[in-house]
Amino acid sequence: MAIKFLLPEDRIPTSWYNVAADLPAPPPPPLHPGTLQPAGPGDLAPLFPMGLIMQEMSAEPTIEIPDEVREIYRLWRPTPLLRAARWEKVLGTPAKIYFKYEGVSPAGSHKPNTAVAQAWYNKQEGITKLTTETGAGQWGSALSLACNLMGMECLVYMVKVSYFQKPYRRSMIRVWGAEVIPSPSDTTASGRAILAQDPDSMGSLGIAISEAVEVAAHRDDTHYSLGSVLNHVLLHQTVIGQEAIEQMELADAYPDFVVGCVGGGSNFAGIAFPFLGQNIKKGKKTRLIAVEPAACPSMTKGVYCFDYGDTAKLTPLVKMDTLGHDFIPPGIHAGGLRYHGMAPMLSHAFHLGLVEAESVMQTEAFSAGVSFARSEGIIPAPESNHALAMVSKLAEECKQSGDAKTILFNLSGHGHFDMAAYDNYLDGKLEDYAYPEEKIKEAMKNLPKV
Repeated sequence: MAIKFLLPEDRIPTSWYNVAADLPAPPPPPLHPGTLQPAGPGDLAPLFPMGLIMQEMSAEPTIEIPDEVREIYRLWRPTPLLRAARWEKVLGTPAKIYFKYEGVSPAGSHKPNTAVAQAWYNKQEGITKLTTETGAGQWGSALSLACNLMGMECLVYMVKVSYFQKPYRRSMIRVWGAEVIPSPSDTTASGRAILAQDPDSMGSLGIAISEAVEVAAHRDDTHYSLGSVLNHVLLHQTVIGQEAIEQMELADAYPDFVVGCVGGGSNFAGIAFPFLGQNIKKGKKTRLIAVEPAACPSMTKGVYCFDYGDTAKLTPLVKMDTLGHDFIPPGIHAGGLRYHGMAPMLSHAFHLGLVEAESVMQTEAFSAGVSFARSEGIIPAPESNHALAMVSKLAEECKQSGDAKTILFNLSGHGHFDMAAYDNYLDGKLEDYAYPEEKIKEAMKNLPKV
């Protein structure tokens, strides 16, 4: 089995790492959707607590983690770093492969790292209810867990295709006390507008965001919570990379490559940004590779420009790699990666040449996931399989060159509630979706003129 490198409980990071302090240039600020002028704290206050707004705009190198948040982190943190020695043998590679396993959290993914923090900051301002969207259900289940721990209500709009593909994540959300509604729905004006255009719409993260934002904007006791993309979300996830740096020291190794899947960007940024800081400050040469689905390729095929984060254009505009806010990707099984845009901070780092991006087909991703599961015993989430596919490619390159490189990847969650997807793969029913160029070109026509 995998070789474990564990940290004691008291080694949970005491602060989050803010990569914005170390980048050679700051990213452009978000714009108000009405005026198209830079958005200030007051513009974001209807949706977010001031504590998170200040983190969103902060250039401080570190931000202290509240004691109550760290105490809840102890339920699953520090997470293990493992060496995939058996998979190395199966791949026949001289490469050393390590992975950070975030599937040990109660929700089974990295998402509670920010869900708990966001719920805590909202509670400090007297907010009693959070609304959100979710794709595969990882984020929705994490926020429902966090709200339950904080004694808050939670309403989750789940992308309809995943609502039916992944019923047990839906069940998790309900067990932790939240309400979950398939999106698009008839409970909001934005949802009804989509259904009027396409009664059979299976939804998208952009649509679900519109519904959740609409509900939050009309209630003083309610805020909106986002599971990826925004700066404060990526910030909270840096506990992953900070722990990994210390654990790689225990392993007497340092990565030549750090790999993670990307949809909105949070789990990749969580492991990669602390290593990016080491590249910038200490002259390290680690290659940081973000891997996205070929069916939703915002970094590798999108445009870097200002765009809305949601379909109904209710959110601020942010400069990011985007396929257009109207783009609705195919119903691939990696529901957490079906988002039209990429995190602005990650997009900025990508265009500064500090990180790389690749895309893979879903059958290639599942092939790597099954190979890993049969070697190491852990069944990865479909999203994580995209990182595994890239690791497999890198391992093959090492095999051909004879170079014993060190590869670290983030196994962002387990796939225990995604077994229908594995059944489809094993039964030969899983289809690859090529880059839908015509649909994206159509969506690009409606990009805001900034």
